[in-house]
Amino acid sequence: MTALAEWTNFYVIVGSAAGALIGLQFVVMTLVTARAVASEEAGRAFATPNIVHFCAVLLMAALLTAPWREIGTAAALSVVLGVAGATYVLIVARRMRAQAVYQPVFEDWLFHVLLPLAAYATLAGSAVAAPAHLAAALFGVGAATLGLLLTGIHNTWDALAYHAFAKRE
Repeated sequence: MTALAEWTNFYVIVGSAAGALIGLQFVVMTLVTARAVASEEAGRAFATPNIVHFCAVLLMAALLTAPWREIGTAAALSVVLGVAGATYVLIVARRMRAQAVYQPVFEDWLFHVLLPLAAYATLAGSAVAAPAHLAAALFGVGAATLGLLLTGIHNTWDALAYHAFAKRE
């Protein structure tokens, strides 16, 4: 499809970044675990979602650079990923409330719940709109994918800063 081919460079860049950040996240988790007694509940609420978001970005990059002949299958798979991601974010919200190691503040709710939920909803909604409004839908999918990548970067940095500075005190 010509419309998807025009997005190849975008998804090569975003997908490559997501792949590299998945590796970095594992390094971060290893370093944090080596320094402190890690809580499984806090890890499932604050660390694991970053891996999931980076994997979703990597999957979207692979999905949208595949040689599709029509948008239907790619759109359907994007809807499934968007709905699954939104459901997962709701599970993360419950995990954030249940863990007792750290009291989340507004920024945590924004970057761990609200922004990823908006990104996955945008992904699903844009994919649903793709057959009728392909150009606009592709921008929505691109924005959602980039939003997940940037959210994961923020959350990884935030976790590093927390463990480097707050935990030291």
